[in-house]
Amino acid sequence: MSDPWLTIIGLGEDGAQGLSAAAREALDRAEVVIGAPRHLALLPALTCAILEWPVPFADGIARLIEQRGRRVVMLASGDPFWFGAGSSVTRHLDPGEWVAHPAPSTFTLAASRLGWALQDTVCLGLHAAPLARLRPHLAPGRAIIALMRDGAQVLALARYLAELGFGGSLLHVMEALGGARERIRCVSAEAMAFGDITHPVAVGIVPGAGPALPVIAGLPDDLFASDGQITKRPIRALTLSALAPRAGETLWDIGAGSGSIGIEWLLAHPANGALAIEADPVRAERARANAARLGVDRLEVIEGRAPEIWPDAPPPDAVFIGGGLSEDLLLALWSRLPVGTRLVANAVTLESESLLTRWHGRKGGALLRVELADAAPIGARHGWKARYPVVQWSVAL
Repeated sequence: MSDPWLTIIGLGEDGAQGLSAAAREALDRAEVVIGAPRHLALLPALTCAILEWPVPFADGIARLIEQRGRRVVMLASGDPFWFGAGSSVTRHLDPGEWVAHPAPSTFTLAASRLGWALQDTVCLGLHAAPLARLRPHLAPGRAIIALMRDGAQVLALARYLAELGFGGSLLHVMEALGGARERIRCVSAEAMAFGDITHPVAVGIVPGAGPALPVIAGLPDDLFASDGQITKRPIRALTLSALAPRAGETLWDIGAGSGSIGIEWLLAHPANGALAIEADPVRAERARANAARLGVDRLEVIEGRAPEIWPDAPPPDAVFIGGGLSEDLLLALWSRLPVGTRLVANAVTLESESLLTRWHGRKGGALLRVELADAAPIGARHGWKARYPVVQWSVAL
């Protein structure tokens, strides 16, 4: 379209004063302006029709699209396409239906106040997300900027960091950046006490000493709540290596137990997806809780036993079978999933080992037997105590 009907304008706390000439012209020509009450209040009196964006946000999208054919301005915060409303709207539109005039994002303003290199800073939108999404990023000296919902969430952030063992982290609490109400205060997480925090608010976080998560596969077993049904750390590292997660890929974790494989798959890259299938409802709930605590609440957990239950979802890039291995399951995977899907299956019983051996003979791939032993006391001395061997089959469907 040569003349888009929708103009998306990013507003800063300085309101109309910070708008570009093109953004001001779009406002002057608008027949309808739609935005949250806070955004509308940042502008001088408008002579066109005004619509307040409803809560929840999703309810306003249809209302906006109803205005198609008129000259419409949608107001958003800062850069509408960086943890903003822009893409939530434009995914419902055709190319050419909109033009956007972004303002400096809160991340840009925060980095400029703190003197941080934005390309080296973790930027998170936590205003509508659990604080645990911080967990994978917490490491001493790491720079993080997080958008927060309100002052209560900032206080909750300080408590969360202290409870994790990062109480010495430095928090830069930045309110209403770019406007007349701008204020920046610095405090350690463990000393955080003030609650008079103005919206909108962002927090620059410099984690202090604390229990950072390793960035390589094979997290310590004690990070996962478990009833013993867990792929142990050394085998988990080998399994993740065989699954070979790549950015943006999806895993199906069948017989997920504690969810450790799916969780580490998600930790490998923020664009990865994972779906866990677990027959035991207690274990399924435990897998959800483990994922949430480690910052990857996007793990989807389905209760049931494959192949009796089959995900109503796009096919995965890789599949791991940690429990429930059977002839029927392997037949179902080969008949229902695309050619090239990567499969890794672990077996500890003689029956499962025999099944994998037969299928390896039919389909090829790599068959690996892993035998581990731990040093254990023998009287006043130590010897090797063998674990159950694990047979691992890796193949492309």
